[in-house]
Amino acid sequence: MEFLTDPQIWAGLVTLIILEIVLGIDNLVFIAILVKKLPPHQRDKARTIGLTLALLMRLGLLSIVSWLVTLTQPLFSIGTLTFSWRDIILISGGLFLLAKATMELHERLEGESRQASKTNVYASFGVIIAQILALDAVFSLDSIITAVGMVDNLTVMMIAVVVAMVVMLVGSKWITDFVNAHPTVVVLCLSFLLMIGCSLVAEGFGFHIPKGYLYAAMGFSILIEAFNQLIRRNSLKREEHTPLRQRTTDAIVKLMGGRIEFDADEPVTPEGLTPGFDAHEREMVTGVLSLAERSVRTLMTPRNEICWLDIQDDADALKQQIRTSSHQLFPVCNGSLDELLGVVRSKDMLLALEQGEDIQALARSQPAMVVPDSITAMRLLQGFRLNRTNLAILTDEFGSVQGLVTLHDLLESIVGEFPDADELPEIIQTGDSWQVKGCTALHDLEHKLEITGLVDPEEEYVTVAGMLLAEFGSLPKAGESVEREGFRFEVIQVDELRILEVRVHRL
Repeated sequence: MEFLTDPQIWAGLVTLIILEIVLGIDNLVFIAILVKKLPPHQRDKARTIGLTLALLMRLGLLSIVSWLVTLTQPLFSIGTLTFSWRDIILISGGLFLLAKATMELHERLEGESRQASKTNVYASFGVIIAQILALDAVFSLDSIITAVGMVDNLTVMMIAVVVAMVVMLVGSKWITDFVNAHPTVVVLCLSFLLMIGCSLVAEGFGFHIPKGYLYAAMGFSILIEAFNQLIRRNSLKREEHTPLRQRTTDAIVKLMGGRIEFDADEPVTPEGLTPGFDAHEREMVTGVLSLAERSVRTLMTPRNEICWLDIQDDADALKQQIRTSSHQLFPVCNGSLDELLGVVRSKDMLLALEQGEDIQALARSQPAMVVPDSITAMRLLQGFRLNRTNLAILTDEFGSVQGLVTLHDLLESIVGEFPDADELPEIIQTGDSWQVKGCTALHDLEHKLEITGLVDPEEEYVTVAGMLLAEFGSLPKAGESVEREGFRFEVIQVDELRILEVRVHRL
């Protein structure tokens, strides 16, 4: 009953449990590093055996406390230094820790390329258990001597040792998994072992280093590492929000040594260049990498802007339409764009009209390449290669024509816009604002503004006008504006059914 009623014994028990857990962390960290050398299915078993052996060794040493005390008796002297069996064990254990931690550090810092060439080469289970047992002896001796120095009750010592080992056994898997998953933490732990090994050697030679100094240094290092891990996790989260094409482009640019910077006021000389991409090359690389995920709807000429020929018109009207147009290919239809007959070259159509041939038969002999508007630009490029054509008609799931895409449009998505002689560019920059056509693809605007977030994969719109219609919920009036991604989108010109022009201001 004295054990249950004496507050001094309870205070000693709690204090000793905390100290035993702290002293056992060193052992646990080294076990976590050692078991990583085993096959995955043996690691949990080795860790459990190692901690169980440490518990049994501590209990065994406690049962022979009277013999343990004699280990501190002087055995021999060298000059002014006296050595006991405890000192010899501490020096041996410290040297072992220094040698083992140094080899582990060397292996991780310089031997990874050699290890990578091997396939599933693991250490022997018996060798790892033997190393754990040797470390258990060193750490157990230090732990038990601390316990003997703090309390006099053998029962209290045994309870504290058992509770501390149970706590470490429960948390060992989490600590081991965390250490193995973070290479920098492994290096930090090995550095701790070097410091502990130095302290054991110093202790064996009679130079006592207060444990508080060691644990303060460890705590500060752990705090800095925790900040580093937090920064790394936040960095990875930011990268996840960056489009894959942009991350891939940035990686390629870094591999190529950066980018070339040009000064418009000075001539470009070889000495002024650094290996890498200039702005135009970077734009091309981004365009190529985006083809695999870019929808053809962002490239197409919409239905209301398609220039097509109606066979129901007279020959003179068709000739005039062809001569006044800059296009080389024309969809030929029968009364409606949805009644598509084929795609004919302008010179073939003019020749047929001059000779009075059947233009309907001519159109049917040159069928159009019809694709769904849901495919990607890369798949369309493969379709052009297989069908040996450079124009495709896009239809929706109901078979209605939505637009057309040419090989020229795909080229523009890679190298930038090539406006016709009578056509203004879709995006015109003036200072910190941009004049943008409503039909401009959001993908192109993102690239021009160097932002992300305008393209939403869950939404059906792909143009600036589509995004603004979704934001307003109805056709806005000129002068109305909305803010997105640090920019203000102001509607400049509308007609009865669509948004024609938008001005974008940087906030």
